[in-house]
Amino acid sequence: MNLERTAMSVLQPGFDGTAPPDWLRRALGDGLGGVVLFARNLADGGRTADLVAAIRAESPDVIVAVDEEGGSVTRLEASTGSSWPGNRALGVGGDLAVTGRVARRIGRLLAAAGITLDYAPVADVNANPANPVIGVRSFGPEPGLVAQHTAAWIGGLQGAGVAACAKHFPGHGDTVTDSHLELPTVTASRETVEARDLPPFRAAIGAGVRAIMCGHLLVPALDDVPATLSRPVLTGLLRQELGFEGLVVTDAIEMRAVAAYHEPGEIAVRALAAGADAVCAGISSPDGSSVYALRDAIVAAVRQGRLPEERLAEAAARVRALVDWHAGQAPARAAAANDPDDDLGLTAATAALRVTGQVRRPVLARAPLVVELSARQNQAVDGVAPPGFAGAVAELLPGTQGISVHPGDPLPDLRDRERPLVIVVRDAARHGWIQELLGEALRARPDAVVVEMGLPGPPAGAVYVATHGNSRASARAAARWLTS
Repeated sequence: MNLERTAMSVLQPGFDGTAPPDWLRRALGDGLGGVVLFARNLADGGRTADLVAAIRAESPDVIVAVDEEGGSVTRLEASTGSSWPGNRALGVGGDLAVTGRVARRIGRLLAAAGITLDYAPVADVNANPANPVIGVRSFGPEPGLVAQHTAAWIGGLQGAGVAACAKHFPGHGDTVTDSHLELPTVTASRETVEARDLPPFRAAIGAGVRAIMCGHLLVPALDDVPATLSRPVLTGLLRQELGFEGLVVTDAIEMRAVAAYHEPGEIAVRALAAGADAVCAGISSPDGSSVYALRDAIVAAVRQGRLPEERLAEAAARVRALVDWHAGQAPARAAAANDPDDDLGLTAATAALRVTGQVRRPVLARAPLVVELSARQNQAVDGVAPPGFAGAVAELLPGTQGISVHPGDPLPDLRDRERPLVIVVRDAARHGWIQELLGEALRARPDAVVVEMGLPGPPAGAVYVATHGNSRASARAAARWLTS
């Protein structure tokens, strides 16, 4: 075994730029097994297929991965917002066939770009409404519902010939901390984890999911180290108890949940020793030296006896197995490319709308003022903020004015009662400043329409519309409902 090439094969780094840098081309020649794309790589007109082709010209069998969940987390549509509602909207819509069809259409988009692996779906049960990073990315708070939709989503995506990756094992739903920023702790008992958090992952494995991403989570009921670095979690629970035989990939190792405790090379070694097969490093140094440092740390650990050579070989074999699976899916990708085009995203998002209040149709007959109370989106969201709800309404009612209000900003003048007012919020129940400004706005304009594009709270305003997500599809659905 060529130890250096084998160590390189289990890495999945990101890079900067819209073309492969020289260091990446060299690393691919040295056996790099994977690459992960972000919105920063797809800014040049979205020419993803050209970028992937340039990567594959250096190494035809490289795994090209991306986070394309639909909803708020999209890479290929980061500049416009996703054409597809996210998981919570699909869960509220409640139609498993629609969930599968949406995932298949996402798969078609990825297949056309040459993507191998989608770091989706989120299989976490959002048990804690205060969760700052999962929220509407989850299908919902009930394990059975999440399990059913997780399996349907995987079937749709993989039916289009793109590998799915269920995340974040063993479950990120009952946390109040974002693992991008610090280490979250799940304080539930082993029995609760078994009954609440594991059913969606069991369903994913039953659906044939090709990969599972482990979360940077501390679950004391399972082990006293983060799941990413835990052999009892990755090998004992995931492999031996749940019977998963596919690729285990880490969440990005630069996330503070683990980066605050260990150097990157040490994280990679410990994750591989615990049972991970692929190490995701979303941020790489401009010259690629950080990637080679990861390789060298793995090689050194093998030579020192800290990482068994057979464990590294096993991880590399699982990487290769995913490549082989993808190569055999060419007929599925060709079939998905011929799926009929329709407005499935809008239909699915419309099914998730829930409206309360004194509704008289159309709710908006004239161009409104749209005030968006905009908290920063969670760290999983990549790229610039796409056009918001005001843009969706303006397509139907020209003359619509949109104003974004951020923490610390005052409300605009709301005294013009001749002009309809729409107040757009996201996860208002989690943000005191949004609740305060929303209350102030409604005291001035009790006739206002309130559109909640995150997790809904108590209804407010004359009309309250909950979209259960902030994708472009969800914004279009709500805009059309209000103006028809």
